[in-house]
Amino acid sequence: MEVSEAIRIRRSVREYDPRAVPRDIIDSILEAGRVSPSANNRQPWHFIVVTEPEKRIVLSEGRWAKFLSQSPVVIVGCADLKTSAKWAVVDTTIALTQMVLAATSEGLGTCWIGSFYEDKVKDLLEIPSGYQVVAMLAVGYPRKKSLVELADRPRNRKRAEDIVSHEGFGKG
Repeated sequence: MEVSEAIRIRRSVREYDPRAVPRDIIDSILEAGRVSPSANNRQPWHFIVVTEPEKRIVLSEGRWAKFLSQSPVVIVGCADLKTSAKWAVVDTTIALTQMVLAATSEGLGTCWIGSFYEDKVKDLLEIPSGYQVVAMLAVGYPRKKSLVELADRPRNRKRAEDIVSHEGFGKG
């Protein structure tokens, strides 16, 4: 799948088929994050793959994260603030975004999760101090429809002319 196609069909998926995601596909998704760009090539990230049902239940305690208990894979993206205090969160976000596109290209659904209790996540996954949990990604096969079918639904997006300027803000 071309990158432009993955960008077009990517949707936030909140209902997952329970089947496991093969390890080689998970590794491919993680590789997309590993090779991501970062400020000064610091690579200030660490990713934790969570497949154990009991752990996914704890991760699902955030207000908008209930479906994580049903997602076969959760990837927790952590930023190493000691390695890059100013850019660690941005760099980790870039890596997670590349992982979302890699998952989409494999026919997997994802959902970006910012609704979590960081202290609980850090305790559960034994994340050391100096790391910030940036986001979690639900990853799995969509339960009801394929990504292509989901992409055919209308999307409410702003028009390009409402969000793009040239050579200065508000200039066409």
